[in-house]
Amino acid sequence: MFKWLLGFVLAFLVGTYYLPETSPRVIPVAGAKAKDWNPQSFWYYPWGRSRTHKGIDIFATKGTPVLASTSGWVWKTGYDSMGGNYVLVIGAKWRFHYFAHLDTVQITGGRWVSAGTRLGTVGDSGNAQGKAPHLHYQIHNLIPDLALADDAPDGHLKPYYTNPGAFLQSALTKY
Repeated sequence: MFKWLLGFVLAFLVGTYYLPETSPRVIPVAGAKAKDWNPQSFWYYPWGRSRTHKGIDIFATKGTPVLASTSGWVWKTGYDSMGGNYVLVIGAKWRFHYFAHLDTVQITGGRWVSAGTRLGTVGDSGNAQGKAPHLHYQIHNLIPDLALADDAPDGHLKPYYTNPGAFLQSALTKY
């Protein structure tokens, strides 16, 4: 029994990381287009308490639906002082998709979502309080891509992040 379970877990871990992504990609703010975010904001330095901006901000009217950008498991939902109301989804290749500054969270942790599932609404919670409503969308790689490291500020951390704008490029062809 133990060998079977260990084999299953190892197959799941390796398969989840190495198998190609089959889930469609969806722009995580309903109705948003590429002009609604600045592609140069990924890895922008300096950026307040976090030093480097590790995601993109997609601007929209407060209350606009926030959608799962890919299929995955809702790992956690909650609130923290920087991200405010957030949803964390783990997708293919062990990538954590972080949706922050939500006005409302309309999903609970511990369940599977498909690309396009409504997670909540755009807001200005956390350290975005009083700023233009937007979704902070970030992708954190559990397994680093060491080829991405460079000499930019915090460049040693780049292997742990995927550029969300580049990730969403395939979804833009639908608009």
